[in-house]
Amino acid sequence: MTRRLPIFVTILVLAAVATMVALGIWQLQRAAWKNGLLESYAEASDLPAIAYPAVPNADDPPYFRKSSVNCLEVIGWRSTSGRNANGQSGWAHIAQCRTAGAEGPGAQVVVGWSSRPDDPEWEGGIVDGIIAPDSQYVIRLVASEPVAELQKSQPPTLEDIPNNHLSYAVQWFLFAGIALVIFLIALRGRNKI
Repeated sequence: MTRRLPIFVTILVLAAVATMVALGIWQLQRAAWKNGLLESYAEASDLPAIAYPAVPNADDPPYFRKSSVNCLEVIGWRSTSGRNANGQSGWAHIAQCRTAGAEGPGAQVVVGWSSRPDDPEWEGGIVDGIIAPDSQYVIRLVASEPVAELQKSQPPTLEDIPNNHLSYAVQWFLFAGIALVIFLIALRGRNKI
């Protein structure tokens, strides 16, 4: 006696498998997009310097472009984990700079590195550097030369930008395959009863 295929469960499993395959394809498309983006960032480091954006465009940030900031006044500090130019772990010191009038735009500037999180003694000035990603403010400038007796921070690299879409795609395709195999094994066991 053969049992009929459970319609509802079959539809549910096939819908889940189709969704996982679609997510895998989407991740492959994202991987191609990210590779193009990383290529444009690699080319950006060879382009001429640009004016530091007063209001960065989160959809098209000018990462890895050379720029400079006139820090009129340091209005705050934050220290995050970072590395110096030799790769040693410690603290990257980020000055929150006023760059225009009291209500005007500002800039985040990594002015250097030290082994301690204490705020450096620096009141501002012109800083040349490279525009890098910033988790809170979209962009920040990493100084080419440190200030206030700090050491040089590690410059931004393409390795700082995650590109794991291909591994996500593989995971979604594996999940879809595993779900299908489990469903087929369950069907086979059900038909033996």
